[in-house]
Amino acid sequence: MPLYMDIHEVPGGVSAEDVAKAHAQDVKIEDKYGVRYHKYWVNEKAGKIFCLCHAPNAEAAAQVHREAHGMVADKLIEIQPELAEGFLGGVEVNDSGAALVPGATNEQDPGIRTVLFTDIVESTTLTQSLGDEAAMAMLGVHDTIVRDALSALGGREVKHTGDGIMASFVSTAGAVRCAIQIQRELDKHAQANPERPLKVRVGAAAGEPVEQHNDLFGSTVQLAARLCAHAQPEQILVTNAIAELCVGKGLRFEELGEVVLKGFGSPVRAHVAAWRQPS
Repeated sequence: MPLYMDIHEVPGGVSAEDVAKAHAQDVKIEDKYGVRYHKYWVNEKAGKIFCLCHAPNAEAAAQVHREAHGMVADKLIEIQPELAEGFLGGVEVNDSGAALVPGATNEQDPGIRTVLFTDIVESTTLTQSLGDEAAMAMLGVHDTIVRDALSALGGREVKHTGDGIMASFVSTAGAVRCAIQIQRELDKHAQANPERPLKVRVGAAAGEPVEQHNDLFGSTVQLAARLCAHAQPEQILVTNAIAELCVGKGLRFEELGEVVLKGFGSPVRAHVAAWRQPS
């Protein structure tokens, strides 16, 4: 049965208590339409609610909301279960069905994630110059360094892109620290192997599960990927929102200004995250 996620936008904000009541009403009648509402994410200040359900079709999912409480979603998209798991994780819920922040006692998860991409610089050239076997060994070095950093800093690997990795973080600062660890470990590897340095670009953006695209975290994924492609070798390029969310976290950024990215109608304000130790 297809998996769906929707978004409800409530001007002026919404209370967790009201959302819990609405979810309970959904659960009471969902069997009538063959629907199963699993959990929801709520951002009280922003007035946004994201509901996750299995349903025979989109109309059945919408009908449960319509009949239960009348709060029909502003948008509903079908999503791939493996991507939901990759981006959001196997999130625990409280007694009301609200998703909880992983590792937190009872803090409700607003659903915002930071998406990070790595990309090996000139990966095709590496294969041509080193041969398949040596190039695969270099890819293995990248994968090990990135996955170790993800494990240490709370990241989840969403997928391997062939010459990089896409990952998701609950903590924005954790994502930046992960990128810093990746670059520092790669720098150590380059110093130990000067004949075969491995350089990587990193891009990151933060956003919500359902935006204007019809894919889970679609806009955020596209922005993070474009920033990664725009970054210079050994550079970490992030959005202005990430830099602002990391204020007071002991991280250093240099404003790059507005950059023009493919697929975006307006320039994007970007920052470079500093990863080299101050001299």
